[in-house]
Amino acid sequence: MMKKTQVFNPYLPSWEYIPDGEPHIFGDRLYVYGSHDLYNGWVFCLGDYVCWSAPIHDLSDWRYEGVIYKKTDDPMNRDGKMCLYAPDVTMGPDGRFYLYYVLDKVSVVSVAVCDSPAGTYEFYGYVQDKQGNRLGERPGDQPQFDPGVLTEYEKTYMYTGFCPRGDASRKGAMVTVLGPDMCTIEEEPVIVVPGCEYSKGSGYEGHEFFEASSIRKMGNTYYFVYSSIVMHELCYATSSSPTGGFMYGGVIVSNSDMHIASYKPAEKPMAYGANNHGGMVQVGKDWYIFYHRHTNGTWFSRQGCAEKITILPDGTIPQVEITSCGLNGGPLIGKGYYPAYIACNLFTDEESVYVNDGGQFPKIMQDGADGTEVPGYIGNMRTSATAGFKYFQFSDIKEIIVFTRGYAHGVFEVRTTWDGPVLAELPIVSSNVWEASRSTIKIPDGIQALYFTYRGSGSISLRGFELV
Repeated sequence: MMKKTQVFNPYLPSWEYIPDGEPHIFGDRLYVYGSHDLYNGWVFCLGDYVCWSAPIHDLSDWRYEGVIYKKTDDPMNRDGKMCLYAPDVTMGPDGRFYLYYVLDKVSVVSVAVCDSPAGTYEFYGYVQDKQGNRLGERPGDQPQFDPGVLTEYEKTYMYTGFCPRGDASRKGAMVTVLGPDMCTIEEEPVIVVPGCEYSKGSGYEGHEFFEASSIRKMGNTYYFVYSSIVMHELCYATSSSPTGGFMYGGVIVSNSDMHIASYKPAEKPMAYGANNHGGMVQVGKDWYIFYHRHTNGTWFSRQGCAEKITILPDGTIPQVEITSCGLNGGPLIGKGYYPAYIACNLFTDEESVYVNDGGQFPKIMQDGADGTEVPGYIGNMRTSATAGFKYFQFSDIKEIIVFTRGYAHGVFEVRTTWDGPVLAELPIVSSNVWEASRSTIKIPDGIQALYFTYRGSGSISLRGFELV
């Protein structure tokens, strides 16, 4: 894969908030479909559906495709009072592209259609049985939520479900088989992965289905990716059949980096996470998992990230670390300027797995309102706040510069591990505009992480850093 430039996490611009990413290759481009949060949004998914795409030979070259479907396009939502939740797209047997989604106040699956992957989709209908009764409204139906779809020949397999803890009426993730018209039920829903109220003895205990159904096929194996009951992790299950026999496989990624023990204690959270949603895609010989992170100290301004994964010969997927370099395919160049919003680790001495806007934690922010195209930064860094960036290929670095803003008095400590020796201290300039502070530093050559810990009084913002 040839790249023109480096690509970071998040892979889209820092002012874009597209969570629940479902990546699909159509032709020679990779398209990402997701819901649409707003910066400073007060609930999930306030925006219309938009699409971004990149050529498969250059995953740094993302293009905004524009609005592909408005929330008011659904006949049930002409007044726009409902939000568009996480969608998925598949190509039907007729060569057209079908968008599946659920509105936030109803439990039926809507379908829209388009002649191209990122054109203007038009409302098509609702998933229903042959008598015209809508799935999710019939007696005995479970509510529909988060559709993930896979089309094979004349059949489309649609996976849905939402199973909160303590609700025994929700049994698990279900699959419904649709016919060639893409909305008529050919085979009624069956449960494929249990929720936490039905998991005893299943092998899913502790990682039961919560939401975020996503489905892919590699060879003869179907991979069902989902968000577990603990929310911050994406898990997977595998089967040789799309309609049953799924066995728990493991965790692919956690947006808190829980369970990873390669560089820190396994159960130490290294970022403030919350819910998670994403899917897998193969680009050339490489597989990636798409997921999202949380910004602005809330659950409602989420951004898409991705990591390269390994599928072992036995079909298992080892859990991957969250990084700053995701789609880059390897470490970033250990020289030059980097924006702070690409931090993959963000934490304080007070450990917390989940996002909390109580004011004590650092957070990814931006100036201006939603849609303002200015770079993001890390704000509200109080004493012990740490921002980590993984990974860089360092060689002969002699100086480091940080760019900060805020009324504070203290220093930034620089390390190559989160708990290692301090390699440099940069004094902070108290200011209401961005100021530079520099120090000599000797970073060992090779692939390393970089951690910045603030020690002092007040609150500081970090716009970025430069390696010289």
